[in-house]
Amino acid sequence: MTKQDCVLAIDQGTTSTRSIVFDRDANELAAARQEFPQHYPNAGWVEHCPEDIWTDVLNTARAALEQSGAADRIAGIGITNQRETIVVWERSTGKPIHRAIVWQDRRTASVCQKLRDEGAEALVRERTGLLLDPYFSATKLAWLLDNVADARARAEKGELAFGTIDSFILWRLTGGKVHATDATNASRTMLFDIHRQQWDQDLLNLFRIPASLLPEVKDSSTLYGETDPALFGRAIPIAGIAGDQQAAVVGQACFTPGMAKATYGTGCFLLLNTGDKPVESRNRMLTTVAYRLNGKPTYALEGSIFVAGAAIKWLRDGLHLITHASQTDDMATRVPHSHGVYMVPGFVGLGAPHWDPDARGLICGLTLDATAAHIARAALESVAYQTLDLVSAMVQDGGGTTESIRVDGGMSANDWYCQFLADMLQAKVERPRNVETTALGAGFLAGMATGVWENEANVAAEWARGSLFEPQMDSTQRRTMIAGWHQAVKRTLSTYTGG
Repeated sequence: MTKQDCVLAIDQGTTSTRSIVFDRDANELAAARQEFPQHYPNAGWVEHCPEDIWTDVLNTARAALEQSGAADRIAGIGITNQRETIVVWERSTGKPIHRAIVWQDRRTASVCQKLRDEGAEALVRERTGLLLDPYFSATKLAWLLDNVADARARAEKGELAFGTIDSFILWRLTGGKVHATDATNASRTMLFDIHRQQWDQDLLNLFRIPASLLPEVKDSSTLYGETDPALFGRAIPIAGIAGDQQAAVVGQACFTPGMAKATYGTGCFLLLNTGDKPVESRNRMLTTVAYRLNGKPTYALEGSIFVAGAAIKWLRDGLHLITHASQTDDMATRVPHSHGVYMVPGFVGLGAPHWDPDARGLICGLTLDATAAHIARAALESVAYQTLDLVSAMVQDGGGTTESIRVDGGMSANDWYCQFLADMLQAKVERPRNVETTALGAGFLAGMATGVWENEANVAAEWARGSLFEPQMDSTQRRTMIAGWHQAVKRTLSTYTGG
């Protein structure tokens, strides 16, 4: 009998879907990736086609299994996903009733403002650890129920199912047999009480959401169900689910309170493990579930940057300054300094600690001798500055001084960026040997539930540092650069009146 000592991780992100097979030593045996279209129906609106996502999940999973030569060794499947993005589908057919509304989407900003004006944010903050912002799922779901014909009536009759992307994939993988999510994804909906670990009726009433729509909430590492045997030739256990940023916490083995990781993908998300106690932020950080194992939640403080890698994508697709993201490393080193050029990538508003959905991006400090290299460097620098803003806020919240931070995601492969980040944070930046930590975290969660790894200690033993970056910049230069950044940010805020 073949030993089942590998896992398949499905990493469904904002711009692409990847499937990766890992062995029990956390080695990547095979991977497949597919980008999919983004839809922008109106200013500030972002949508995905759920059928595109499902097709890519299926195709990349099959490709990775075939390429790995280990299809019969898969013990379980782990799913990690773009968070807050919502899908509503028919229970009878599994067919979505509308495109998925993406986490970046700002169409409900006015609804959130109205609820804030009515004093609802205190309840949201107390129960969920979140802020009232269109980033999260609840107002997106309410919008969809109100704007798709018959959706609210059908929801109230129990004909429809709601889920974040993980739930939709799980439903499809199991042939419609399982409607569930994990505690990390539930904690991002603005409908889940993170203290009692259950859906909250007061919040459902506030956002006018019928409870019949909601999935069952389970641990991040547990048996959810099995795949339809027709999909992969046999039924495979689905045994791990976590939102992408929480999966990266697991993949980076940040299991000890005080450990922090930053994932640089489309956005940047920094999570600081706070243990079994949820810490309430005084600086508009989020309190969230980092993972839930054996019924016990571990919490984190989180800071969200909406645009990180998306700024580099904009340089490529919007301005056509580059043809590949990797060129920014060379461009940043080509110029000796930023030349006073700053980019604030507020393309979809600003996240923590500002939470200003109406902020807009800018590039400032341009002179006639500024070049494409300066703009590319400013884009990279902007992500490090935003990370510094998050770390500073967490320190003020009592998160402690960050002596080191573990990084992953696409931008972490850029040596110049990692060094600049270390200089700005005045902290060590550790890049793991395997930077695919989001997918790896999903794999670890599935593996812990199926016996590939026994527990968190076994998972932590698999983490290996690939590169270390330590602060080198002169403190005066650093202070001057940070002051310029703060002035640039001030000019992007919706409250800016000049001066």
